[in-house]
Amino acid sequence: MIFSSSGRRRRYPSLALVGCLLPGACSSSASGLSGNYVDDTVAVADSLLATIALQADDPDRSEAESRARELISDYVARYRPRASVNGLASFTTMQTALNSLAGHYTNYPNRPVPDALRERLTKELLKAERGVVRGA
Repeated sequence: MIFSSSGRRRRYPSLALVGCLLPGACSSSASGLSGNYVDDTVAVADSLLATIALQADDPDRSEAESRARELISDYVARYRPRASVNGLASFTTMQTALNSLAGHYTNYPNRPVPDALRERLTKELLKAERGVVRGA
């Protein structure tokens, strides 16, 4: 905060916010989402399948889970508000899987994904991939 000569505080937006307000400055996502629903759904599903397949003692597991949480947030933030997408069966299936995985990571941050959840997530992610590829 900056104080004016009268002693009142004035708030200035951060440079990052100003940069994002410029046209196109923040168009690409930090997680690498392209904006193409089909491509992003397949990429996110593949990435999450690889993450949940990691063994509990894998040294890269915590970093992969952190990236997965970010990817889940970015994907949902990008596609949930889009009416043309959020009514599709592939999005509904994908969102169910993402919510389950995000819930596990939130409630059990230091535990690997249990086998039963891993099996269910694998089925849902593969179903979402198949559905989005065929246009559903």
